[in-house]
Amino acid sequence: MKTSLLPLPLSLLLALLPAPRPAAAQTPAPAHAPIASATRLHGTVRDQAGQPLPGVNVFLKTTFDGTSTDSLGRFDFRSSHPAGPLLLVVSFIGYVPQELLVSLGEGPVALPNIRLKANPAALGDVVVTAGAFEASDDKRGTALKPLDIVTTAGALGDVAGALNALPGTTRVGEDGKLFVRGGAASETKYYIDGLPVQTPYGGAVPNVAARGRFSPFLFKGLVFSTGGYSAEFGQALSAVVVQNSTDLAPESQTGLSLMSVGGSLSRTQRWQRTSVAVSADYTNLAPYYNLVPQRLGWDRAPLALGGSLKLAHKVGEAGMLKLYATYSRQRLALRQPDANPEYLDRGHPVDLANDNLYLNTTFRAPLRRGWSLNTGLALTRDDNTIRPDVQAIHDLDHSAVARLVLTNDSASTWFNLKTGVEGYAQRYRQQYQPTATAPVRTLGFDEQRAAIFAESEMALSHRLAARAGLRAEYSAVLGRYNLAPRLGLACKTGDNSQLAAAWGYYYQTPTTDLLRISPALAFERAEHYLLSYQRTAHDRTLRAELYQKNYAHLATFDAGQPYNPTTYHSSGSGYARGLDVFFRDRHTFKMADYWVSYGLLDTRRQYRADPVAAIPTFAARHNLSVVGKYYVQRVHTQLGFTYSYGSGRRYTDPNQPGYQQASLPDYHDLSLNVSYLTHWFNQFTIVYVSASNVLGRQNIYGYTYAGTRDASGQFASAAVLPPAPRMLFVGVFISINKTTKVDLDKRPD
Repeated sequence: MKTSLLPLPLSLLLALLPAPRPAAAQTPAPAHAPIASATRLHGTVRDQAGQPLPGVNVFLKTTFDGTSTDSLGRFDFRSSHPAGPLLLVVSFIGYVPQELLVSLGEGPVALPNIRLKANPAALGDVVVTAGAFEASDDKRGTALKPLDIVTTAGALGDVAGALNALPGTTRVGEDGKLFVRGGAASETKYYIDGLPVQTPYGGAVPNVAARGRFSPFLFKGLVFSTGGYSAEFGQALSAVVVQNSTDLAPESQTGLSLMSVGGSLSRTQRWQRTSVAVSADYTNLAPYYNLVPQRLGWDRAPLALGGSLKLAHKVGEAGMLKLYATYSRQRLALRQPDANPEYLDRGHPVDLANDNLYLNTTFRAPLRRGWSLNTGLALTRDDNTIRPDVQAIHDLDHSAVARLVLTNDSASTWFNLKTGVEGYAQRYRQQYQPTATAPVRTLGFDEQRAAIFAESEMALSHRLAARAGLRAEYSAVLGRYNLAPRLGLACKTGDNSQLAAAWGYYYQTPTTDLLRISPALAFERAEHYLLSYQRTAHDRTLRAELYQKNYAHLATFDAGQPYNPTTYHSSGSGYARGLDVFFRDRHTFKMADYWVSYGLLDTRRQYRADPVAAIPTFAARHNLSVVGKYYVQRVHTQLGFTYSYGSGRRYTDPNQPGYQQASLPDYHDLSLNVSYLTHWFNQFTIVYVSASNVLGRQNIYGYTYAGTRDASGQFASAAVLPPAPRMLFVGVFISINKTTKVDLDKRPD
């Protein structure tokens, strides 16, 4: 269960269901938002011999307006982009792409005879994708789209919650973060517009799940790579989640959300070349907790206040400047079950105060001779105080990251080139008081890190593609550097299938809780091997992947002396290997969509305080998710369910000999949701209801043990359970002055 709930993304929820537009919604945009009416673009694409080409991508550059040609090579779409000249891109794997200058806002654009020239060096449908699941509207053969994040039952609009329905992940209910292929949550790195995010999750206390800071509607696309990823990304041993934010907002509108846990208000203003969006969010679970009994003793139910500002400005014909800033404030206090005698009746008190400020600004633009520029800067300030009992632990983390990337996709039809540099600075301080009478202690470090990378994708033949990259990093706090070569290979095995393989080294500096004690450590390292098969045809996707991950130089320390830097070493090692399988079907059942994912994991490592190599407490050997969605057109309603299973995770029972020798019960969860589109006061409205663990399964996440033996010679225990058996969420989302058409993501006939 999550400690707080952010408003679900209204603009994406509105895309769930089609409905007749009321008369009020068909009025023109107001005068203060001079946006041209939609321009129709239509035509036919053929090869040099005059034969029609089906499946050709036709879109307006720097926008997501476009379509694909039908079986006769025809395309027909509309764009609400402002009037003026724009490049129309016509691209198809195996052919040289074309860019045609068109003029919008001057009536329909007819292009009846576009001819594409065959490119003998192109790769058919071969793309090096080992380890990666893409979720963006402009990619062919993707596994998920952004809308899936908010319509997956049980995810409650959280990116990590939705990604946990994909193979390679383990649901860790007491943490709420993303655990991938035997790796800790800290081994998965989040990126926004190419910039790494220092604090992707909100503040949390032990054994109560955290939640992602960023609402999914901020993003137009997402790539979840469970291994073998590009040299562009560093500081991640296990996985990366790459999120690309939206550009110009399509229109001016106001959003109002009323929920069982709070509310939000947003305003988006669109001009011809600029859009600005502001939002304010309020979450308070106290009323909900007063109605629904909780297992935990809440002295202060989770309370969150936040706001955001997003600005996008088109620079020139194809440049884009974006700025995103957000502030959040969280407060909570509770009493957790504790087996120690002093807390047995009243629980162990703990409270949290977290304030987070994040700023991300990026700029991209085409340069000369096929080069393009993408640069950005991100700043983070995270102020976190956890107060167990009387003593407080105060963390203050400042970080800044800057990045510049140059890309050339047209230097040759045989290869492309991407190169970039990245700089990172961090100042971390922690203050704590070991006992009520002891003096306050301060721990911390200052880090400056630099990285450079280069990578190229190459066409070796019509059916064979390769990717080669090299990344180098230097860490000032460690006083060390690393070189990380990475290779990928893909072979087309049929019209709709391919094999892909990847290998590479991946490095990461130890986490802040380790560096605050001892900076005399090395880069932690993981070596990835992946072999995958994927087939996509008729709106069905089958994907299977074998992987092996070898760990080296993991940080370890003596559990009995956690604040003694002399016990810290980079001597840990381990492995993770397994099989991930994913199947999605959007064709068999009309207006229905479902997918099944399964992961088999075998892993052991000596890590942190582990005295020996052991199965991590956050790793489950078997993980299964079944997700289904069905749209009932007659009543404008979508129904969804998610069933999740995880085999019992390992833990240490001090009443038995050995280490990590006991297993938790298996994890089961069935979640449901319903989305209904209607009109309130002639405005688009979504009524959304979601319930997790509808069967009331008592999932046990672990046990806490007393520090001393009782009269019988045993260590007493208390089970770590979800704060409540289930979570019920009800929300009403109203979009005021929305004029663009609302369409369901089309299903095949």
